[in-house]
Amino acid sequence: MLPFYVREHIRLALEEDIGMGDITTEAIAVGDEHTVGFVKVKEPGVVAGLFVLEEIYRVLSDNVRVEYMVKDGEEVAPGQVIAKIYGPAAVILMGERVALNYLQFLSGIATKTRRIINKVKDYPVRVVDTRKTVPGLRWLSKYAVRVGGGHNHRFNLSDGILLKDNHIKAAGGIEEAIKRARKYAPHTLKIEIEVESLEGLKEAIAAGADIVMLDNMSPQRVKEARKIAGDKVLLEASGGINEENILEYARAGIDVISLGTLTHSVKALDISLDLKSLKETGR
Repeated sequence: MLPFYVREHIRLALEEDIGMGDITTEAIAVGDEHTVGFVKVKEPGVVAGLFVLEEIYRVLSDNVRVEYMVKDGEEVAPGQVIAKIYGPAAVILMGERVALNYLQFLSGIATKTRRIINKVKDYPVRVVDTRKTVPGLRWLSKYAVRVGGGHNHRFNLSDGILLKDNHIKAAGGIEEAIKRARKYAPHTLKIEIEVESLEGLKEAIAAGADIVMLDNMSPQRVKEARKIAGDKVLLEASGGINEENILEYARAGIDVISLGTLTHSVKALDISLDLKSLKETGR
């Protein structure tokens, strides 16, 4: 089930792109002529978000059928057909750009996530996303991270307590911030706090934090933090971590690595739609 706001996002995306009507398609007068669109990938990657195709064409017409040739999470090769769209040519053309925009973006996230996961697969570390997502696309973006083999951090501010630097300043310090959070939170909720130094880590552990986020610490500093923390708290590393150095952090003994780059600056996977008449397909 897609959340209501995701369905609404798709509807608004179509409204934005179509405007008062697709005058190019209207100009060539293809009308209700039935055809098939082949959705192909043009570079290797991991597919995510195929179900968005059905949702897009459901909004546009009751006379379109989508056939999937692969499943979300599958690795695909250049030239591979991942879906076929059957229906009126005019409708397929009308939804083409929006469909590809979603599919390329989400597959780009899944592809990058899979590439990063493969780098640290031999270590007991969990790679997670953040809330650094395109507004309105968080649910879909985090879905794509899971498809790529990653995990999700908080979906929104109500999902958990994460005390960052400004919260700590507002509360008057690490100990006081944790004390207030512990008093407010239900017994089922863990408390995470961000620290920028090993002294901050020690203070957070003493104050009763469940999870400590090590902000912008080097792999060497993370090793030191692991020795200090032992198994008293879960350690998360964040900031300055990328595909080139993530393996160093995994080797340092970190439990969780959070990466905003999984969702906020991803390269779209190159995907196209080729329209063919039913005669060409032998149907």
